[in-house]
Amino acid sequence: MKQLRLKVLAGLFVVAGILSWGAARLWDSVGTLPSVPLAAPVVLAVIAVVLTATALSIRARLRAQRERRPGAKGVEPLMAARAVVFGQASALVAALVAGLYGGVGVFLLGSLDVPARRDQALYAAAAVVAAFGVIAAALFLERVCKLPEDDEGPGGARA
Repeated sequence: MKQLRLKVLAGLFVVAGILSWGAARLWDSVGTLPSVPLAAPVVLAVIAVVLTATALSIRARLRAQRERRPGAKGVEPLMAARAVVFGQASALVAALVAGLYGGVGVFLLGSLDVPARRDQALYAAAAVVAAFGVIAAALFLERVCKLPEDDEGPGGARA
């Protein structure tokens, strides 16, 4: 399974940010800009907590398995693969969401004197921070589930 590249996440963030900034400008010139939901940072924070809890659980199970503790539950390869896919998908969506809310937040910086727009800018900033938390948790999960490299190269025996 391929590792998630930070360049892909950064590119997705930048492109989504530019497009959402332009869309926010256009939408605001035509009508009223839709509001940033207060639930956005909350949902992203919950996803980050779930990813972190999954990573910590798998790491503890792997450590117990490695130390050969009696009664230790192992980690099935399919479960680890599913966790990695969940983390990678979450990171990609979080980069997209961070870009979208980041672009809207940058647009709203021009009108912070209006209390409603200031609140929307704060919600957008909180969503971006929470999305970066999701990305960090997803990368941690991916690192926990990464298979150790063979010392003897491909086809070599594992100790």
